[in-house]
Amino acid sequence: MAPVSIKDVRKYYGALEVLHGVSIDIADGEFVVLVGPSGCGKSTLLRMIAGLEAISGGTISVDGEVVNDRAPKERDIAMVFQSYALYPHMTVAQNMGFSLKLRNAGKTEIEAAVAKAAKILGLTELLGRYPRELSGGQRQRVAMGRAIVRDPKVFLFDEPLSNLDAKLRVQMRTEVRELHQRLGSTTVYVTHDQIEAMTMADKIVVMNDGNVEQVGAPLELYDRPANAFVAGFLGSPAMNFIDGTAHRGDGAALELAGGARIALGDPGRTLPEGPVTFGIRPEDIVLDPESGTTARISVVEPTGSETHLVAHLADREIVLVARDRLTYRPGDEIRVSFASGRGHFFDPGTGARL
Repeated sequence: MAPVSIKDVRKYYGALEVLHGVSIDIADGEFVVLVGPSGCGKSTLLRMIAGLEAISGGTISVDGEVVNDRAPKERDIAMVFQSYALYPHMTVAQNMGFSLKLRNAGKTEIEAAVAKAAKILGLTELLGRYPRELSGGQRQRVAMGRAIVRDPKVFLFDEPLSNLDAKLRVQMRTEVRELHQRLGSTTVYVTHDQIEAMTMADKIVVMNDGNVEQVGAPLELYDRPANAFVAGFLGSPAMNFIDGTAHRGDGAALELAGGARIALGDPGRTLPEGPVTFGIRPEDIVLDPESGTTARISVVEPTGSETHLVAHLADREIVLVARDRLTYRPGDEIRVSFASGRGHFFDPGTGARL
């Protein structure tokens, strides 16, 4: 296994720059997730690491050696694609061992490597089947097995679970993470699903419009986002944002454009004065019948373990999550307050954290 270093990497398509000087350090054995909306450049960056896209500027190093000009087969990297990319005329065993066959490995070596990978992934009983005879999850495991038999320095995953149904995605998330723990492999994983990023990563890289917005551990980014983009992208349901003017005065409060004032309780730190974007996560809005601000419910979404409420607070729509089963109906009035020290303040112009 090996560390990966990405330094000031840029990508141009003609005059269009799609990656703007990206720098990321990935430690040996680390599981790093590149996450962001479609078109943010994460898959392009992954393909550049693999050697499938040319690097317009900067350097990419694997195990201390710059690989900018190396062909994909010379980088000792294995990639698992979204589409599985299995050969339909080959059995599972033949698909998994094909890369070793191209290296002119002996039959005994190929069979041993395939058997080892199949045991790890629970594919031993399926080695004689063809891809058409497999489920989506089994095909994805075969694609992973094909990468494992190569024993590469780095594993790359390009949205490998996006073609699976919701239940199978959850199962495969666990399998990919367990595989990483078993192999101790350096892994770079691309997804647009922030739940995958939060649950799988040692380190998350949030990308937007060809830039790195923030890098850090999942809960670090969740609890202290660097800007409003990161705050809004990570978390489901998404963070609530309310624009207004912050006042310290006699009790912290947020004054909205229409003149309404919302008490902020104890902000937990020095409250900025003046125009702000106030962010609060749905689980940090609490029902407070005694002293809360009045809000009117518009949508009730019971999920079983939780109840999601969409409500209007002083003409602003908010979402809150209650851990109890509630019997509210659309049109009901509730009183809510914000959990002490759980609010976030952002510059309304730049989105930067205040």
